[in-house]
Amino acid sequence: MRGLLLRLVFAVALPALLVTVWWVASAGSTDVYWPPLRTILEAFPDVWTAQRLRGDVLPSVLRLAGGYALAAALGVALGTVIGSYRRVRAVCEPVLEFLRAVPPPVLVPVIMLFAGIGDSMKVTVIAAGCVWPVLLNTVEGVRAVDPVMAETARSYGITGVARLRNLVLRSASPQIFAGLRQALSIGIILMVISEMFAASNGLGFTIVQFQRGFAIPDMWTGILVLGLLGFLLSVVFRSVERRALGWYHGLRASARRSP
Repeated sequence: MRGLLLRLVFAVALPALLVTVWWVASAGSTDVYWPPLRTILEAFPDVWTAQRLRGDVLPSVLRLAGGYALAAALGVALGTVIGSYRRVRAVCEPVLEFLRAVPPPVLVPVIMLFAGIGDSMKVTVIAAGCVWPVLLNTVEGVRAVDPVMAETARSYGITGVARLRNLVLRSASPQIFAGLRQALSIGIILMVISEMFAASNGLGFTIVQFQRGFAIPDMWTGILVLGLLGFLLSVVFRSVERRALGWYHGLRASARRSP
């Protein structure tokens, strides 16, 4: 119980300190672009009503979920194949390095030509950026499978899907989740960027509309919503990761306790 309270204090302490500093630093501000935090918080409930949450936040979350899920599936599938076969890896690595170096926002006009300006374009942009950390971490995780465990599985006749599920993916899962964590933050950024192009709703669209209309406090409330969304998604991800990698964290805890 004491450990839980300490973790809670540590988790809340820094955000509370930053909010306090922001409140004090902006309290006497008369700059139209840097309104006091008090003004921003007062505008928050008037701007982000239930209707706006349904009309802007929900579509953004659905686009993010679609692009993120597509990137996760493609990244794990392709990464497993590339990491498992040396010849495939030798052929694909130059192409992967080239494509990874292309910033996803640059591809938005190109993707618009093929996918249009609807939700499919936004989901594709998110997937195009999120897939790389998942794919590359999966490749490295698959390559790092313990050869002794691989030989043991072969000796016991564990092959095919059983070997893939119980040995390869399980051994690579810590690195796969590391890639998924990186992809989540990239996905939030690309979600906003994609909604700034030919969109009629979403968080990115709404924040830009506030900025263009010089509704600066409202714009800042949108930025706060983005921060809160990122925090909530991080908490959910951490919970899923802790549950999925319980065996891994248990092994690490045992190794730390052993002399």
